Amino acid sequence: MNTLLETAPAFVEMAHRIVWASAATVDAQGRPRSRVLHPIWQWDGEKLIGWIGTSPTPTKRAHLQASPFISLNYWATNQDTCVAECRAELIFDEEVRTTVWNLFADTPPPVGYDPKIIPGWTSPKCEAFVALRVEPWRLRVFPGSFLFGQGGQILTWQE
Repeated sequence: MNTLLETAPAFVEMAHRIVWASAATVDAQGRPRSRVLHPIWQWDGEKLIGWIGTSPTPTKRAHLQASPFISLNYWATNQDTCVAECRAELIFDEEVRTTVWNLFADTPPPVGYDPKIIPGWTSPKCEAFVALRVEPWRLRVFPGSFLFGQGGQILTWQE
């Protein structure tokens, strides 16, 4: 098992290079539902927090109310994969939503983007936009080079 200090920077590098994550939540009966989301990660040397701009759909609300966890899986064609298993919370606070909106707007592409490109997202205060805060309890970074015997290291951290 690796430390967060070892694993988080490698995770952020790979996740930000791949950009899009398959995200899975579960409903009250434990049935999974997957979707593709666009997280941005902040690593301060001690704590890793992810932010996702999303729509507060009835399904997302119900799933996160039933089980406040999300799995985010990144995959690239060179077989690089990384996974973050996270606690998740929809944040409706206008100040936080504005901060997350600006984080995406002010970060260079491909991780950053103009949130207004999403239909219905007119501002950080519109009803169609919410911030999803994710905090990992487990990370795994698996370079494709390791899979092919070309070096690299699998990193795994868990609380």
